[in-house]
Amino acid sequence: MLDIKFIRENKDLIDMAAKKKHINFDVEKLILADDKRRDIVGKIDALRAEQNILSDKIPLITDSAERNTVVEQSKEIKAKLQALEDSSKEIIKEWKLLMLQVPNIPDMSVPDGDSDADNQEIKAWGEKTKFDFEPKSHVDIMQNLDMVDFERGAKVHGFRGYYLKNDGARLSWAIWNYANEFFGAKGFIPILPPAIVKKENLYGTGHLPNDAEDVYNTQDEDYLIGTAEVPVTGYHSGEVLSQAELPKKYLGFSPCFRREAGSYGKDTKGLIRVHEFYKVEQVILCEASHQESVKWHEWINRNTEEFIESLGIPYHTVINCGGDLGQGQVKKYDIELWVPMEEKYREISSASYFHDFQARRFNIRYKNNEGKVEYIHTLNSTAIPTPRILVSLVENFQQADGSIKIPEPLRKYMNKDTISL
Repeated sequence: MLDIKFIRENKDLIDMAAKKKHINFDVEKLILADDKRRDIVGKIDALRAEQNILSDKIPLITDSAERNTVVEQSKEIKAKLQALEDSSKEIIKEWKLLMLQVPNIPDMSVPDGDSDADNQEIKAWGEKTKFDFEPKSHVDIMQNLDMVDFERGAKVHGFRGYYLKNDGARLSWAIWNYANEFFGAKGFIPILPPAIVKKENLYGTGHLPNDAEDVYNTQDEDYLIGTAEVPVTGYHSGEVLSQAELPKKYLGFSPCFRREAGSYGKDTKGLIRVHEFYKVEQVILCEASHQESVKWHEWINRNTEEFIESLGIPYHTVINCGGDLGQGQVKKYDIELWVPMEEKYREISSASYFHDFQARRFNIRYKNNEGKVEYIHTLNSTAIPTPRILVSLVENFQQADGSIKIPEPLRKYMNKDTISL
C-alpha cells in the first residue's frame, strides 16, 4: 500500500507502474473515490466539532427554553451525523478496495517484459551437467531407490500427492538441518511461525486479494500460508520498533500450501509443482532507506546463491521483468537450478524488496534516531524449498549405477556419501 498523498502527487508514476507490471489499475478512479472520502470525512468532522460545542454549551444554559432549543439543535446534528456516517461506509469501503490495488513503483533497473519468459539472466554459475551414460529423471531415480511414492500419495492426497520416504525423507531433513546451520551463521533469528493465519496477514503481504485463487482457506476464513513470509512479516504488525533494533533478520521454517490454480497440465509428474511443501525463508525488516533495501536485497539473494554453490548445483540468476513482478514488489531476482532431463533452469528461489508497501498494511513502524516515526522497509527471499530442490540435486548427482552422490555438506547429516539400494 502506498501513501494516498504520494499517489495524488505522483499519478503519472502510478500509471507507469501499472503499465510496466501489466496490472489493470485506474488511478483516476482512486482519486475520485478519495475526493468523495475527503469530502464526506470533512463534513463529518465539521458536524462533530459543532456537536461538541453544543454538548459543552448545554450544561451552562440556565434558561430552559434556550436549553431546549440547543438540545433540539444537537439532536438534528446527531441525525445528520448518523446519516453521513452511514453514507461514508460505502465510500470508504470503495476507497480501501482501490487502495489495495495500487501497484508499487518498480525500480528503474527492472527491465520491460510481459512474463517470466522476458526475465534477463545476470549471472550463471557452474557447468551444466553432462553424463557419459543414459541419465534418468528424478522420478525414475527416486522411485528406483524407494525414496518417493507417488501412487500412494495420489491415493491419500489426490492429484500432485506424494510421500517422501527412506533416503528421500532423510535427504530432506539433511537439507533443512544444513540450511539452519548455513543461514544461522549469517545472524538470522530462527523462527517457526504458525502456518494458519488470519486473512489480514495475506492482505498485509499483498497475497490477497491478488492470489485468492491460489491459497487454501478454512471454514473459519483463516488461511493456510504459501510462504513463511506471511506470518513472519506479520510478527511485528501494529508495533513501533527502535532504529537500534534494525535490521531484524528472521529465518522462518514452515509447511506451505498452494492450490496451483491456473497450472492445469503443467509439471504434472514429479516434485516440481506440488500442493504442499516446506520452505526456509529469509525475512528482513530494515530502516526506511532505498539504499538499505538495495543492500539487503543483494545480500539475501547472494545468501541463497552461496547455499546452492556449496551444494555444487549449477544455477543462474535472473532479474525479473515488469510483467513478472508482483503488485508490491519493487525489484525481484529469481535463482533457477539446472534440471538435466528438462535441459533448462527451474526456479528455486525468489528475492524481493517492497520499500514500505507491506509495512503500511501491517502498520509496522520504527522511531528513527531523530525521534521521527517512519514505516519500516521489508524484504524476503527463499532460502531453500523442499522437495523442489531434490529435483535438481538428484538429477545432477545421479551415477551410472543408479545411485546418487550426496553433496559434501549434507553427508554428515546422512552419515554416508551415496544413496543406493
